Amino acid sequence: MVYVTSDLHGFPLEKFKKFLNNAGFRKEDTLYILGDVLDRGPYGVEILKWLMQNKNIQLILGNHEKMLLECDFPDEISETTLAGLKGSRLASYRTWVANSGGVTMSSLLSTRDSEIKGILKYLREAPLYKTITVNGKEFWLVHSGLGNFEKNKKLSDYSPVDLLWTRPSLNTRYFDDITVVFGHTPSVCYGNEYLGKIVKTDTWIDIDVGVGIGQEPVLLRLDDMKEFYYKYCF
Repeated sequence: MVYVTSDLHGFPLEKFKKFLNNAGFRKEDTLYILGDVLDRGPYGVEILKWLMQNKNIQLILGNHEKMLLECDFPDEISETTLAGLKGSRLASYRTWVANSGGVTMSSLLSTRDSEIKGILKYLREAPLYKTITVNGKEFWLVHSGLGNFEKNKKLSDYSPVDLLWTRPSLNTRYFDDITVVFGHTPSVCYGNEYLGKIVKTDTWIDIDVGVGIGQEPVLLRLDDMKEFYYKYCF
């Protein structure tokens, strides 16, 4: 079975693991997390360490992970590292902190250098997108949708900005034969009736239900399009 979720934003790891178990996720299944496990909540680094140990769970890069990478930290992070930031690196760090990166930095400052090296390597190697076929249906998995969309454009031709910062409208249409699955835009942005719920159109699905603003995570199983909501799994 293939599951997707997104925008965990530092949700408590133990709660998320119990959620997966209660929803029926098993080691032989695959989970794609469509970016933004970091920031806002305090458990993002813990989630990353866990992801690195689970080969059946794949992180697709989100804009919050990208903002961390753009700080261009060395393989060790300390108060001395922060004090030495200058120019574009300092500007990137300030941008990240302004977007709630401070809570993640606090975690990194208390993380061993050997672990930081592995975390940064993992994030640098995380893909911007994934294309998969489940039961004969094709899905494009990205963090935010497809900016500057063109039907004949290859997914590899989209820029990081197109894939990380786009906010589709309800009227946005993509393909007739490919479903684009993304997060980034909390579903409530499409209307109060969508608060905490997945938004589906005939060409795309938004699975960011707003964990970063106090909601609980959701899983979507692509094999049968079943939705698993945290509150109904306990």
